[in-house]
Amino acid sequence: MMDLMNDYAKRQEEICRKNDNIAPRLFEEYGVNRGLRDENGNGVLTGLTNISKIKSSKIVDGKKVPCDGELWYRGYRVEDLIGSLGTEELGFEKIAYLLLMGELPDKRKEEEFKKYIGKCRVLPTNFTRDVIMKAPTEDIMNSMTRSILTLESYDENAKDISVSNSLRQCIQLISEFPMLAVYGYNAYNHYEKNQSMFIHHPDPNLSTAENLLMMMRPNKKYTKTEAKVLDTALILHMEHGGGNNSTFTTRVVTSSGSDTYATIAAAMSSLKGPKHGGANIKVMEMMKDIRAHVNDYSDKEEISAYLSKIVDKEAFDKKGLIYGMGHAVYSLSDPRERVFKQYVEKLAAEKHREEDLLLYENIEELAPAIIAEKRHIFKGVSPNVDFYSGFVYDMLGIPMELYTAIFAVARIVGWSAHRIEELIGTDKIIRPAYMSVMEEK
Repeated sequence: MMDLMNDYAKRQEEICRKNDNIAPRLFEEYGVNRGLRDENGNGVLTGLTNISKIKSSKIVDGKKVPCDGELWYRGYRVEDLIGSLGTEELGFEKIAYLLLMGELPDKRKEEEFKKYIGKCRVLPTNFTRDVIMKAPTEDIMNSMTRSILTLESYDENAKDISVSNSLRQCIQLISEFPMLAVYGYNAYNHYEKNQSMFIHHPDPNLSTAENLLMMMRPNKKYTKTEAKVLDTALILHMEHGGGNNSTFTTRVVTSSGSDTYATIAAAMSSLKGPKHGGANIKVMEMMKDIRAHVNDYSDKEEISAYLSKIVDKEAFDKKGLIYGMGHAVYSLSDPRERVFKQYVEKLAAEKHREEDLLLYENIEELAPAIIAEKRHIFKGVSPNVDFYSGFVYDMLGIPMELYTAIFAVARIVGWSAHRIEELIGTDKIIRPAYMSVMEEK
């Protein structure tokens, strides 16, 4: 039956292509910005938010010029938030409170929030067996999305979209996401890859980063450095300005009056797209290819020659992209990468991966000039946070199937904050306009 359906769909594809193709000139003629971005990469303004802000340029003598990137959470620069934490302090929960509630908690509120998160790290009876393990899949994002929608069946107030109930549901999902991710992978690893099965229950007294590491490892062991680096990665991926695809999806679905479970499931479906949440996977695939073709990680000429081949579409996937370099918003620098780099160095030293780090650092140094020369991009090209995040996950022993899921464990905090803001701020449904260019017959 599947072969029959595939054959039918392939035969109909050309008909669809003929009737669904819209001439590129029409977008310019009607002033439509494809992807909601203008020719300079600036986003079309679709809303207002108090949650976060991105800054990548400033006005000098009346002209817009690039500047080092800045990322702000609720009025605080993310560098300052991370810098305010102790050398071993794990801040995911504290910063999550800031994004959700709009203010930093005092010590009492922080401890209360952490205890509440810990108590919520419980799935319904037999949920892991009956839902997660019954349909294992390599696509952990799909596994998590199915679980999110199924959790709705266990919530007596699932359809209540009041602010207090939605906040309760969001916090519960933030608490449950690490389990949905790790257990989804463990089921796949056992049933599809024939590996040993282990399910560790989360410890309510541990942080999100610590629970992730503990639940992923057979012996439950992790170091303080590992926990600190993963905690920092989660904070940096928690939110990003409100204009990204999955956050916009969150606000669109929320505006329709839909429930929390459907809203977060929709955001998950957006994030799993390779143009959004899978960037660090492409970096890792590219780095594997570079290692296979570069013998000396300290030889900048050899590295530069191979990077040139990549940009010239002669190597790797032949798309001409050095993954992890450049960003749709930032030009001179990605603030998340600047902060993250120091933690990457500490972890590489602990894991004795200095040689691999040298290769990354040489690519970071060489790639911008190669891209600028060959692609005539002069606004500035710098590494983004995804350039190093895959390397960190690899050093932590996190399987690649979980990379985007770990992103989701962090980003659900931002989605939740935007859902609450949308519920409080407006009762208008978001209805974007599409101009019809259909020919009447």
